[in-house]
Amino acid sequence: MKPPDTPGRFRLTLAGRVVIAIRLRERRRHAAIARELGVHRSTVKREVEAGSVDGRYRCKIAQRRADERRRRPKSDRVKLRPGTELWDEVIARLNAKQSPEQIAGRLARDFAGRDAMQVSHETIYQALYVQGAGALRHELAVEKALRSGRTSRRPRSKLGPRSNRSWIGEAKITARPAEAADRAVPGHWEGDLIIGGDQRSALITLFERNTRFCLISRITVHDAATVTDRLTEMAARLPAALWRSLTWDQGVEMAEHARFTIATGCPVFFCDPHSPWQRPTNENGNGLIREFFPKGTDFTKITDQQVAEVERLLNTRPRKVLNYQTPAEKLDQLLTVATAA
Repeated sequence: MKPPDTPGRFRLTLAGRVVIAIRLRERRRHAAIARELGVHRSTVKREVEAGSVDGRYRCKIAQRRADERRRRPKSDRVKLRPGTELWDEVIARLNAKQSPEQIAGRLARDFAGRDAMQVSHETIYQALYVQGAGALRHELAVEKALRSGRTSRRPRSKLGPRSNRSWIGEAKITARPAEAADRAVPGHWEGDLIIGGDQRSALITLFERNTRFCLISRITVHDAATVTDRLTEMAARLPAALWRSLTWDQGVEMAEHARFTIATGCPVFFCDPHSPWQRPTNENGNGLIREFFPKGTDFTKITDQQVAEVERLLNTRPRKVLNYQTPAEKLDQLLTVATAA
């Protein structure tokens, strides 16, 4: 992904911090990590410095520190509060149709040397739109706070629209190991969601390409955090040696895929847009699952025991592609060989 031309505000999430941790372990340079995340290299440098403990970057500690910094009151915001001279002055100038930037600049001239009467234009915007659901806006004599008439802020993030899916980075299917393509080596999985009729609940479906063995789990919401946590639990059901890669479509539910990789050691690769044929085992398997749970099924009304029974039936079904062995038998052979070795 092309990085921004100039440094900009970048809202690092836990997923982004996990990516940084992984790439640092791979001894990637800050500039390379920045290109993957779509940010300026100085953003990565500052993040590593802020989130390091004993010389090592810790993504969870970095996230906690960032959360604490966000909760910490800022001095400008403490100054701009109801009942103060500064508050009354800002309201009067907003009512006079001055912009926050003009107000901040003029206050610096009109009240030079008086720190209590200085405020940044960003703090005024925060008071208009964020703090206390726009506490400053509610005291204005005019209906609209700004000359533009906007009642919400225009995003100015350097990240671009969410549809860019910057969290995919270089984890595209073209980077997947070649051994995954011919199915000769076990441990390469394909995954997807089957969304429930209520549009919130879902089934996470995983199919191993060599054995066609499946894992199925029911979730009541399919946000990125929930999907990542449940995938990690599902992976723990089998030995780590059987998790060489996971191929998924570009759904936003996998935005925290780097966290899954850290927990399991299994890298995730993403198909090209609108290319379900790049996950043929999973697509076919989902069709089999639909025989039990037709389209429109509300999975909040299905029990985990019912899901487990479908998983058992599919894994013990003879498959022509396996010379009429079952996926469970094929997997058991692999585990026997691995144990003997």
